[in-house]
Amino acid sequence: MTATFTRTPLHGILLNNITWQTYESLRSNLAEQAGIRLTYDRGKLEIMTPLAPHEKYKKLLGSFVEALTEETDRDICSLGSLTCKKEDLARGLEPDRCYYIQNEQVVWDKDQIDLNQDPPPDLVIEIDITSSSIDRLELYASLGVPEVLRYDGTRLIVYQLQENE
Repeated sequence: MTATFTRTPLHGILLNNITWQTYESLRSNLAEQAGIRLTYDRGKLEIMTPLAPHEKYKKLLGSFVEALTEETDRDICSLGSLTCKKEDLARGLEPDRCYYIQNEQVVWDKDQIDLNQDPPPDLVIEIDITSSSIDRLELYASLGVPEVLRYDGTRLIVYQLQENE
């Protein structure tokens, strides 16, 4: 199988036919490169670099969540853009910010979070100003993330995971 690529809207590249091992290798090699985001969905790999407004809104919404949980006297574990991935699903991505709230005590003292054993973050923040070519909400749902705050530059939408009946 040969990898192909396509340009995505604004500041990104979409690669096709990428193996999980290649994703993992790129993820570990690019981990120290500030601002590079990888989203992997069953052979598709999107590489994006966020713009300045993206970073501004990420910080603003993160401050809102942290102030709200402080005012309501809730303990949280903020893990920034923790990589959320599951090899058995062949899916992985980095939220703009993520929080453990209900499961804060489960992960608080862990050095590594493994979604094969640990719960996913209770809340993630997604700033979607540049539009991903991969449906990130579908990825979060497949990973079992219960709530996503998504800001698209004009609207803040709260998504809650619904159980399939």
